[in-house]
Amino acid sequence: MGALLTVSVLLFCATFSWTGAYDSIDPNGDITITWDILAWTGDGYTAYVTITNFQKFRHVEAPGWTLGWTWAKKEVIWTMTRGETIEQGDCSSFIGSNIPHCCKKDPAVVDLLPGTPYNQQTANCCTGGIIGAFVQDPAHSATIFQLSVGNSGNSNTTVKPPKNFTLTAPGPGYTCGPAEVASPTRFITQDGRRATQAMMTWKIMCTYSQFVARKTPSCCVSLSAFYSPEIVPCPTCSCGCMNITQPGSCVDPSSPNAESIVSGRQKSNNSTPLVQCTSFMCPIRVHWHVKQSYKGFWRVKVTISNFNYVRNYTDWNLFVQHPNFDNITEVFSFNYKLMNYVDINDSAIFWGVKSFNDFLNQAGPLGNLQSEILLRKGPTFSFEDGWAFPRVISFNGDSCVMPPPDSYPKLPKGSSSSGEIIFIIILVMLPLLAVGLFQLVVFILRKYKKMKQ
Repeated sequence: MGALLTVSVLLFCATFSWTGAYDSIDPNGDITITWDILAWTGDGYTAYVTITNFQKFRHVEAPGWTLGWTWAKKEVIWTMTRGETIEQGDCSSFIGSNIPHCCKKDPAVVDLLPGTPYNQQTANCCTGGIIGAFVQDPAHSATIFQLSVGNSGNSNTTVKPPKNFTLTAPGPGYTCGPAEVASPTRFITQDGRRATQAMMTWKIMCTYSQFVARKTPSCCVSLSAFYSPEIVPCPTCSCGCMNITQPGSCVDPSSPNAESIVSGRQKSNNSTPLVQCTSFMCPIRVHWHVKQSYKGFWRVKVTISNFNYVRNYTDWNLFVQHPNFDNITEVFSFNYKLMNYVDINDSAIFWGVKSFNDFLNQAGPLGNLQSEILLRKGPTFSFEDGWAFPRVISFNGDSCVMPPPDSYPKLPKGSSSSGEIIFIIILVMLPLLAVGLFQLVVFILRKYKKMKQ
């Protein structure tokens, strides 16, 4: 009972963690913007702006990030490399050929595309705004652009930091704090023999809230086990409910109009999820199946299904917390890394193998991925009270809705462990084996009598 209560509390917290800005599975994760003034110019300065993703599980997907701010004075951007502003703004007050790159009071900057000429590319640039998660892809968890600013002042006492920073990555969800003065960044030359230092450094922290990003969750979890005939589905209305008064809010794959509805949405620029009509209405479902029990090991099958007809997931990841994960023996067809969750080494992040299953296709026959996990039975192993099922699951950093613990698949009545299940199976099989052995003996005796005659 105590184990069930613990699971209930954990699942309650996991289910509702999406409603606040605090992320219980990544409490220190954020996107940090570092604004380094490299040198002073006649009317301003040149600077590096670095966007670093310190979130363990959440990456910035296509179509990528957009960074905006409001100038404190009447600054302009003379030139930019490794990035560009969406609009130039009104530069009519400038005469001649020396026109600023951007004159807007509130510029918005985006990354350059991968097809950018090589002479304009540098490291951590030109990925179309895609930034990797810190744990899954640390080598691509940062991006950088350079800009030359005018009309700003050209000393530590006259320059002022931009304000009202905004970050979409690619949609809403991020809230940015004010620019704060930080210790000047140090830059080491490639040969490692010399270090230079920024004239001035500002840092801006942007935190993510799943509730700000969307009003409902985006994934749910279903459960099953070899020792129970029941399949526990995702909770009803996990990500919303079917609205029968609004045709087209979801797609029934058996409908004759399904193909035209999906095709029409895919051709539009509407990124709102178009999901398959289900009782749970989630774009993503994660199914956890307790598959087998051996003498010293047990096996789990995990299936990730995409019910969204208008979105593919590239470089997806899955976070799972389970008390037996410190005894993982092997993971088939997924990459994984053990994590420390709330000071306990009982969680892991899983992601696809590059060019094999790192791409989760849109809803349809190819819209699912599967893997199996082999675990050694630890000292606390049990099939009782839902112990074999995960405590927390998140997909791409967003918490998934779990079924209520009292609905979990249960052991056969009177059973309490895997040993007892095996014992019951043996008891059931013994009479069958005895009958079979008796029939074999009778058959052999008859053959022997015939041979004697």
